Parts: sequence; structure tokens; C-alpha cells
Amino acid sequence: MKLLEYEAKEILKEAGIPVPKGILIRAGDDAGAGAAQIGELVIVKAQVDVGGRGKAGGILMADSSTVQEVSDRLLGSRIKDVPVHAVLVEERIAIEHEYYLSISIDRSSGSPLILFTSSGGVEIEEVARTNPDAIRRAVVDPLLTDVPGYTIRYLLNGAPKELGPVINKLYHVFRCRDALLAEINPLVTTPSGVCAADAKIIIDDNALTRQGISENRDLTDRERKAEEFGFSFVELDGSIGVIGNGAGLTMATVDLITVLGGKPANFLDVGGGADRVRVAHAVRLLGSMPGVSVIIVNLLGGITRCDEVAAGIIEAGVSQQVIVRLAGTNEEEGRNMLNKYGYRMLDTMEEAVAAAVEVAR
Repeated sequence: MKLLEYEAKEILKEAGIPVPKGILIRAGDDAGAGAAQIGELVIVKAQVDVGGRGKAGGILMADSSTVQEVSDRLLGSRIKDVPVHAVLVEERIAIEHEYYLSISIDRSSGSPLILFTSSGGVEIEEVARTNPDAIRRAVVDPLLTDVPGYTIRYLLNGAPKELGPVINKLYHVFRCRDALLAEINPLVTTPSGVCAADAKIIIDDNALTRQGISENRDLTDRERKAEEFGFSFVELDGSIGVIGNGAGLTMATVDLITVLGGKPANFLDVGGGADRVRVAHAVRLLGSMPGVSVIIVNLLGGITRCDEVAAGIIEAGVSQQVIVRLAGTNEEEGRNMLNKYGYRMLDTMEEAVAAAVEVAR
């Protein structure tokens, strides 16, 4: 789950990483009174989980006389179609230099990966694309509680040594908060010292309870409903609904749709041993998605019975065409049931996916 900037900065502050003075403002709050505690010149930042919010008009300059007006304007707006419910009013800081620092997971080794560059700021993606050698990388053994000094010196490569403790403290945050990403961009130097001008933290969904978080805000309404049913479900932006059993088979179906020129609307794994009720819930869930024009059900029957799957598809009764590929336990019974109701059955995943892509076109 992604934390908003003000939440991430509270965590950094607790860890001893300096952040600008700031106050959170919601609709109805007195932004002027809050800003008076910060300073004459401030910056007003929409608290929304979108990339590039500055370029999209989500970060505005203000002073003590205009902060209320600017805050109200942002609070009544949408940034990249995401409503703004809160803004962070912060002191304007005198930036001398911007750096980039992040810690994520190196998938090949399963270890924390630290990235650091002296070219931080809003164009970090461009730096990564055009000058990748400017970004220094270091993998840290996950058993270590601190980043070794030689690793910090390698990462800094001549950057101010005052940044070293920030690297180590961010590593502590990454470990203690079960993070998948802990990022400071930009990490800046100012006349008064080092400061995290912006921050992003993504917490592993599997660790939310341990972190005292009761609800995953990143879930869409359908993803939340799927969680109630016990599905593995991710909502995408295509028109072809996908149901499979097993993450590998479902992902292979999603990939093949893309290879054949289609756009998957989701990833939905009903799991092993799904009965008719579970399958009916899955089909209805996809049928409720406005952009879905066709649904492909690709299941292999082991502990899952094909006749139960067929019964669930029939029971769901969605308006979209459902293209089915079933193989395994009670396959013949399932085929007979679906044929009786006119459902389209195909023998292989390739044929079923090709047919779904054609219908979507």
C-alpha cells in the first residue's frame, strides 16, 4: 500500500531524517493560521497518490496572504482525475542541490537495493534513461541491520558526507516498516543542512496488519470485493476479462492476450478446488466491469471439477460472451452442460485467447 507524502514524512521524521516544517490542511481548516506557524513563504502540495503531480498542477507556491485561497483551490480540484482531500502546507526551503535516494527489492537476489544519484528531482526517470551510469547501485545483505560504511562511501562517490546517515536511516525505515519501496526525491542540501523535500513509501500488503494498518486504501471497490471472496484479483484497463486457476496459468493467459494484440481487463485467480458458487462470484465480478466485452475462463481441473466450473458459469448468467477452455476432472460433464446453454468451448488456451481477442475487436 502506498503512503501519502505527509504519512511518509512523519515516518522519516520519527527515524531522525530531517523534513521541512509542514501542516496538513483539509477542507474547512484555517490554512492561514497553520501557515503562520511555518513561515511567510510556503508551498502547497496536493496529497494524492499520482506521479508527476507537480506538472499536473498539484504543487503551488503561496505566501501568508494567499495560502488559504491556494489551499481551497487545490482541495476542490482533481489531479489526474484523483480528488484532492488534503494538502500539505510546507515551508519553502532554499535548495542548494538535489539528490535521489531509494531502497527497493532487487528481485534477482531478494535483497534490499539502494540507488543514489547526484541528479535528483522531477527528471529522475530521464536520468535513468539517458545516463544510467550516473545512478550508483548497491545490494545489501538483508541480515545486516545497518548499511556498511564502505557501501555508503561507494554510493556517495564524493557527495557530501552529511548524506551518509540519511542512507542508513532510510534503510532502517525500509526494514522496520516492511517496505517494498522507500524513496526520497529530492533529498536536498540547504544552508541549514540536509532535508527530505519529498518522500514515498510503499508497504508490503502482506504486512499491513503487522504495521497496524487495517485497510488497504490502494484496492479498488472490485478488488476489495474480490478480497472478500478470497480471489487473487488485480484490476487492469483492458476489455477482456480473465479467469484462471493458479497464478501461473492466469498470468500466462493475460500475457497471451497481450501478445495477440488484446488488452486484459484483469487478473483473477479463483484458486484450486473452486466450486460453482466461487466461480459464479468470479464471473459476475467481471461482468460488472463496464469496459469488459468478453470473458475468457481458462481452467485446468485437478482438484477443481469442470462440471462445478460449468455450473458456476451458467449460474452467473452475465450478458457478455464467455469463452471457455476446460480440461481435467469431469471435463466431459462440464462440456456437455456448457454446450447445452450455447457457451463457446475451445480445446486449447491459444484458441480460446485468440477467439476472445477477436470478439474484443
